Amino acid sequence: MPDFALRKLSILIEEVHHDGGPPADPPRGRAAILALCANPFSGRYAPDLQPAMETLKPLGLMMTDRLIAALGGPQGIDAYGKGAIVGAGGEAEHGALWHVPGGYAMRERLGESRAIVPSAMKVGAMGATLDVPLGHINAAYVRSHFDAMTVQMPDGPRADEILFVLAMAKGGRVHSRMGGLEVWQVKGEDGLR
Repeated sequence: MPDFALRKLSILIEEVHHDGGPPADPPRGRAAILALCANPFSGRYAPDLQPAMETLKPLGLMMTDRLIAALGGPQGIDAYGKGAIVGAGGEAEHGALWHVPGGYAMRERLGESRAIVPSAMKVGAMGATLDVPLGHINAAYVRSHFDAMTVQMPDGPRADEILFVLAMAKGGRVHSRMGGLEVWQVKGEDGLR
């Protein structure tokens, strides 16, 4: 079993009160949780990575539970996203290990969530930033929820680490006015509309 030893955990919480216009009532909440872990595949090519996703499932559930708690509970959470930064000794495919453990953990804990969990991953040096995409949990075409949250761990990832990230939000962008499918129009049947 690969060992993704956890070195550091960080939670970022934001309240967006306005974005140049009138104050939002209530303010929009969004948060991200970052886990800096050892990369057991660093420095070598491993032909079969998929079994490692099973190893990461408990980490995904723990991070999801903490993130939901940071946002005050699951009520109102209607956007999510995930991402990973792989240290320089690894490869982008190591970040793809997070698709199942991160995405499915959020879906399990949030209940009905039919839309794809947006994702971004890259190889980066210590202190690299990542724009974690956010999207509505039940309808990918809800424009008000197209967003990103920039995250960073100043002392990671080291070359032999991976930074795994989950993000969630309550509400769309403050002052969203781009039209398209509105939240109240979501049918939640196919993950798109």
